[in-house]
Amino acid sequence: MSIRHGLLALLERGQMYGYQLRAAFEESTGATWPLNIGQVYTTLSRLERDGLVRSLPESEAGQRPYEITDAGRADLALWFATPISRSDRPRDELAIKLALALTTPGVDVRAVVQTQRTATMRTLQELTRLKYASDRPEDLPWRLVLDAMVFQAEAEVRWLDHCESSLVRHRPPAAGPAPLSEAVGHSGEEARR
Repeated sequence: MSIRHGLLALLERGQMYGYQLRAAFEESTGATWPLNIGQVYTTLSRLERDGLVRSLPESEAGQRPYEITDAGRADLALWFATPISRSDRPRDELAIKLALALTTPGVDVRAVVQTQRTATMRTLQELTRLKYASDRPEDLPWRLVLDAMVFQAEAEVRWLDHCESSLVRHRPPAAGPAPLSEAVGHSGEEARR
């Protein structure tokens, strides 16, 4: 998720200053994505530079509130109307880790898979416990975020099961690449045609 659009969505509710935005963001996401206050103010500066928010005069307490502009509302509406593309999401570190483990000498790939499965199962249990800890109507946004995290953890466990069954069938290649003639089952001259 874009912090930029998260802050715009919060400012659509009304004027807020940085610490209020951070608290509202964490409350809305169930603190599943904690924000550093520096991230908030850096993002607000960029939003203001881009004309999507405007800063207001400081309060007597020295806090500077921000409000969303019409351009910010248009940008936010476009974000809500645009589906998230898989290519827009961050790289999957676990998939990359396992792919590299398969090709790195001395790495016990099955142990990597099992260690991850154990950690993911613990996470899944904790998320499920949190999900049923509260049933207040105002907790719906937080529960939806938790649901997404539960589904992602369940999918990861299924994928790890798939990886493990693939490893059982996997036969690592010999020490070096096979000559082309062996790889295709022909003499070298036939393989070159």
